[in-house]
Amino acid sequence: MNAKRWLAGLGLAGAAGAAWSQASNGLPLFVAQGPGGTSYSVPIQTLLFFTALSFLPAVLLLMTAFTRIVIVLSLVRQALGTQAAPPNQVILGLSLFLTFFVMTPTFDKIYADAYAPWAAGTLPVDQAMAQGVAPLREFMLKQTRQSDVQLFAKLAKLPPEVKGADVPLTVLVPSFVTSELKSAFQIGFMIFIPFLVIDMIVASVLMSLGMMMLSPVLVALPFKLMLFVLADGWNLLLGSLAASFAT
Repeated sequence: MNAKRWLAGLGLAGAAGAAWSQASNGLPLFVAQGPGGTSYSVPIQTLLFFTALSFLPAVLLLMTAFTRIVIVLSLVRQALGTQAAPPNQVILGLSLFLTFFVMTPTFDKIYADAYAPWAAGTLPVDQAMAQGVAPLREFMLKQTRQSDVQLFAKLAKLPPEVKGADVPLTVLVPSFVTSELKSAFQIGFMIFIPFLVIDMIVASVLMSLGMMMLSPVLVALPFKLMLFVLADGWNLLLGSLAASFAT
């Protein structure tokens, strides 16, 4: 009920603002309304564009593969023991482009099913948004654990008969993020094991030699780098990350 009241209030405010704009400036809100949907004037299109643009960072972070990728790459840097190599800019840039690589089929489907028909004027805005969200929902559902969906569906007090494909985005998005965090930390755990073994071996050797003042982390760093390079770690890591989204 509160959500409906908020939406009703926003609708009334928008209607009042449109009426005030028409009365004061004579600027039309709608240009035309036909079978292809409502055509908005240029100022309204600009306002809608910048409003949607402000949500893009949240969409990128919480509704794509970016979360898992950036967390795993950060854990790899921590496991290696390099504080600033690779730097944050490189990790974020690599995560961004790897996200685009993973999400390309989904983005292509959104463009073909929603944006292209809407741009051609053959699909109304509301239907274009519904068809554009569908591929993103499908991607998130494939990567989300059923237990996480059930948890947030229970917190949202949804009926038990509601299936995962029918849950609203307010339930699906936090479920997807929770599953991505679990998957990222599971991958990070597997990555940490060989580097932890090297740290333990180096620390044991230094202790047996009586070199208490020499930092085991400093001595183990070149060995961990050598292991990562000889095992072609970046190839294995990035390939495994991209393959982890294939279902």
